[in-house]
Amino acid sequence: MTTIQTNLAQIKSQLPSHVTLVAVSKTKPIELLMEVYNVGQRIFGENKALEMRDKHEMMPKDIQWHFIGHLQTNKIKYIAPFVSLIHSIDSFKLLVETDKAAQKCNRVIPVLLQFYIAEEETKFGFDITEVELMLKSEEFAQLKNIEIHGVMGMATYTDNHSQVEKEFFQLSKIFHQLKQTHFLENSNFQHISMGMTEDFKLAIEQGSTMVRVGSAIFGNRIYNT
Repeated sequence: MTTIQTNLAQIKSQLPSHVTLVAVSKTKPIELLMEVYNVGQRIFGENKALEMRDKHEMMPKDIQWHFIGHLQTNKIKYIAPFVSLIHSIDSFKLLVETDKAAQKCNRVIPVLLQFYIAEEETKFGFDITEVELMLKSEEFAQLKNIEIHGVMGMATYTDNHSQVEKEFFQLSKIFHQLKQTHFLENSNFQHISMGMTEDFKLAIEQGSTMVRVGSAIFGNRIYNT
């Protein structure tokens, strides 16, 4: 096995069976993605729409492509025909535009609502009050081509474990609140996407069902595609 394949096996050995691994492949070349594909990894995460489109065109079609970055409304059209899950819906406007793009492709796109849980200005996301109002609105009720499958959040980038733990707990609490108030009968609303290379174990302890791991699999070096 290659180093990358060994890295993947080590990560997978640490994940409970109910936790999905998204291999964060942004900036990595096709040949590296194929190394982990060849040992069974089928879920890849990208944060640029055009890069994701190009990789989708060149790689096997049984891959599930997850969009995990900040998504611009004018870029949705490039991924709408094939994206398996958008983790980063951080505004109602983006939700509406995703619905429109999905309608044009005659499909329903699964999405996660991104919540702002970090103490950093650089992060994006909803707060719970906004989402509660949105979910009760007539405008939301008219969206037929998106399906909310859960929540996503990014913790503060810090060595302070108790702070990260607190932020993950907050997202888990938001998920359960929304499940009780809006999605109790909806079996698709089941995912909490939180945790990356540095903190995925902590995230799993706090209820994560989906972790986004890149550098622990592919290494830190940025490759040109």
